[in-house]
Amino acid sequence: MARPKRFELLTPRFVVQNSSYDAVSNSSTDVTLCPVFPCYSWRRRVKSCSGVHSPLDISQRQNRFKNRFIDPGRTDVADLRIPLNDKTIERLPPPEKGRYIVRDTDLKGFFLMVGTRKKTFMVQADLRERGKRASTVRIAVGDTAELSTRAARAVAKEYLVQISRGIHPKSHGKATKASAVTAIASQEQAVPAGVALREAWARYKIAMERKNRSQRTIESYRDHVERIFKDWLDMPLKQLGDDPSQVVAKHDVVSEKHGPYIANGSMRTFRAIYNHARRTNRNLPADNPVDSVDWNHEKRRDSGMGLADLRGWFVEAANLDNPIRREFHLFTLLSASRPAALKEAKVRHLDLRRRVLHIPRPKGGADRAFDIPLSREMIKCLMRAIRFGRQMHPYEAVEWLFPAESADGHLSEHKEDRAVLSKWGNELRQTYRTVAAPAGCSELDARMLMNHSVPDVNAGYITRHKLLEDHLRVQQQAISSTIFSAVGDALMGHVDLHD
Repeated sequence: MARPKRFELLTPRFVVQNSSYDAVSNSSTDVTLCPVFPCYSWRRRVKSCSGVHSPLDISQRQNRFKNRFIDPGRTDVADLRIPLNDKTIERLPPPEKGRYIVRDTDLKGFFLMVGTRKKTFMVQADLRERGKRASTVRIAVGDTAELSTRAARAVAKEYLVQISRGIHPKSHGKATKASAVTAIASQEQAVPAGVALREAWARYKIAMERKNRSQRTIESYRDHVERIFKDWLDMPLKQLGDDPSQVVAKHDVVSEKHGPYIANGSMRTFRAIYNHARRTNRNLPADNPVDSVDWNHEKRRDSGMGLADLRGWFVEAANLDNPIRREFHLFTLLSASRPAALKEAKVRHLDLRRRVLHIPRPKGGADRAFDIPLSREMIKCLMRAIRFGRQMHPYEAVEWLFPAESADGHLSEHKEDRAVLSKWGNELRQTYRTVAAPAGCSELDARMLMNHSVPDVNAGYITRHKLLEDHLRVQQQAISSTIFSAVGDALMGHVDLHD
């Protein structure tokens, strides 16, 4: 059939704010927009050309389009269709006046009525009797302030099922709705809140063991979790992630009670556990709550001794009652070894033929294992420790270099009374690094002797054990000689230390 000349069929199609519109045109330049109803895949609309129409320029068309369909203050805004969830609902702006509807794309008949004061979940469906539509039912499910989207959708499904069976949900009063909402709310409370700190720590501990982290590092993390965060063990991490103020308050309390260093260290532990837990729990907030902490200032302890201070320290060490502890402190000074690693040194780790002491699990785990080159003074120190150990603890001395009456059989506590020995532990390690400079030891050699990481890329190509047999041992001997030359004749009365 021929098309009348006075009519033009619709061809363009537009999508505005998730709603579809057809453009209606005639032979003139006038253009209007109308919604496409869901029951049609397309719509034809014609307009008679009889009569006089004044053409609109492009700016007028754009203004008319904007005023009619984009202005959120108008009450005739077309319905939106989006997947309804808590986040998208929160972002929906209220209209300046009136209200508008946002329909759910996942559940037909479920929509949200957005007003100036509140947003209400609604259900709309046709109630049929004997196969014919009797009426259209529109029921309020609940306010967004009272129900989550998940709970409201579950209630809406129950209402829609009743309507499909020809039963009006309000026929039994409000009891049906109240019972459904209560049931859904109880189900939401029964849903697990996510991984707790106790579970996250257990998983992170396994990861650390797989990476060969040292037992001392794992023990330090365990102490932070079980002592500092004891009241958080069963708390979901999501709760802390959603409310970082709890973490900030905890840092303040720990800083006041245990000091700034413990507070910062425990927060680093919690940060690592949280980051590891989020790999398998994507519901945790991406922002680590520890990022909100105002860190305490940490100043490196400047407590090392200089050459002029060594004379007095040697006199204090010589007056210690326990000779094994005395040799332990002396070897800590001569080797710059960390006390925790040195306490676990075994007799079989000592190789006198190569003149090295092997440290199998230093800080950083087994991957950082290294050999300490021994100077003559260091060998004498170890020989005295072995001799005293066999006399005082013959059974434990078979295995350990520094035996003691402890559960492990070796020295377990290296701290001394400051009035008896002024410097011990890492303070002697700092003294070693200080003395290395006047001994002529270079920065690179000092780092390698102390088993520090070498920052330079070129230095990473150095094979340490190739330098160990000659070069590093010479540097070690230079440092030991510098230390004992500073002591002078202060130990003439102490034969054990002087030999």
